[in-house]
This record gives sequence, C-alpha cells and structure tokens, in this order.
Amino acid sequence: MVSINTLPSRAPAAAHAVERPAATTVRTPASEPTSRVIAIASGKGGVGKTWFSVSAACLLARAGQRVLLFDGDLGLANVDIQLGLLPERDLSSVIGRDVPLEEAVTRYGTEPGQRFDVLAGRSGAGTLAGMDARSLERLLDGMRRASQYDTVLLDLGAGIDPAMRRLAASADISLVLATDEPTSLTDAYAVLKLLDRDHRHLRRGAAADARIVINQASTLGSGEKTHAILARACRTFLGKEPPLAGVIRRDERVKDAIRHQVPLPVRHPGSLAARDMQRVLTTLG
Repeated sequence: MVSINTLPSRAPAAAHAVERPAATTVRTPASEPTSRVIAIASGKGGVGKTWFSVSAACLLARAGQRVLLFDGDLGLANVDIQLGLLPERDLSSVIGRDVPLEEAVTRYGTEPGQRFDVLAGRSGAGTLAGMDARSLERLLDGMRRASQYDTVLLDLGAGIDPAMRRLAASADISLVLATDEPTSLTDAYAVLKLLDRDHRHLRRGAAADARIVINQASTLGSGEKTHAILARACRTFLGKEPPLAGVIRRDERVKDAIRHQVPLPVRHPGSLAARDMQRVLTTLG
C-alpha cells in the first residue's frame, strides 16, 4: 500500500534541474480560431502512454474530429511504429524549416472516420531537447493554428524534461497517466506539481487543467482507489486535487494490437480497454 506521506519524497530523474518555472511564452490571441491541444504525459515510462495516444487519436477521428497526433517523445519516439507507418518526413524536418508542418505529416487510415494525421518524431534524436522556449512555443503555436485540425494530441516523453514541461504547460488539457505501482504514483505526483507551477507562470496564475488517468488497473474500483491515493497527496501537499479522467483496465488485447501495429479501437473495438478509453474521451467533452 502506498502512503501519501511517501509520495513527495521521490521525483523523476533530473528533478534538481527543474525548479525554475518554464520560460514565459507568447500566447495565441484569443480571437483567432485554434485547435484544442491535449497533452498526454507521465512521470514514468512503461505506463502505456503511446498506446493511449494512438487509441485516443483513433477514437476522436471516429467521432468526426480532425486530429493531429504529435510524437514528442525525446528518446523513444514510436508512434509511427505502433501504427506501422514509414514517414518520409518527421519533426526534425519542421524544426529545421525544411518543410512546413502540413507537408511533414503522415496520414494514417484510409476509411472515413478512421483517418488522422501523425507528425512523427525521431527515436533517440532528442530533437526537442535542443530547442529554446520560444522555438518550442512557435512549434506548438503552428500546430494550434493549423485550421485543418480540431484537436492536437501531444504524446510527450516520460519524466520532467524542460521541453516536455513547456509543451504540457501550454496545452489546454493535460492528461497524466499512472499505474498502481508506487514509483509510477510518485513520479506522476512530481509531474503534476511542476505542471501546475509552470502553467500558473505561463497563464498568469491560472491553474492547469490537469486530469489523471489510471491505466492497467485490475478493476474499475481498484483504479479509483489508486486515483484517490494520488489525489490525496496532491490535496495535502499542493492544495488541489486533480480529477479522475478515467480508469483503463488491464487488457491483453492491447498487446495484440501493438504487435499487429493496429490501434486497439480498430482491431478490438469491443475490448475492455477500448470501451474504457471511450469513456475517458467522453469526460473531456
């Protein structure tokens, strides 16, 4: 059993380097139509973040939304692998200004209600890590202003790298994934703490819209209990309690979908995890 007294005692690697708020950025004027940006983050790797992002893109597209899925994992960019894509261009092409964003995306799916675009990363390249705050904001602003998308999903790398923090803090909604493992909960707490601090800095005191997703739960009830542990720690030490966006139950068909490089809602639409994913997205509105 994880105690709330132990959660704040550990943070992801390099926590000593992230006490400063992310740099101030320039916001898009409110009068301009923009895409909704949803960041998907975690404090620890291996909690199913990329699978979640791929499934979310698929389900949002099925609901009639125009979706861009951005692979922002610095070290293990693998959205394209999970989807069986071979992109000709990736994030580095946009950052290097070789091509505009719309020419760097790769289309996934051919059937109506199943298509969405992917801006692939480059595994091990650390492309985002070398960008300053203003360059990161320009990148995000370009995605936000892309009129062909209703929603931009940011599949961010695990941990609290400064680049990841800037992107997450600039999003409209941040979903922080965690499992019931003590290390996952502790690291998720650290992400929530820094995310709230950065968001208040960027948005002039406004609190972050951060929500928790418990993944790989044995039951819905156990997932809710896991959320309660994390939420209690946040309430005790941060003075706020991030709401539960949803619980996703452990489902072996997730592994099957990943092996076959097909989104779970396509390969196993009636599976437990696919149904749970749909409920999570419904809560986002």
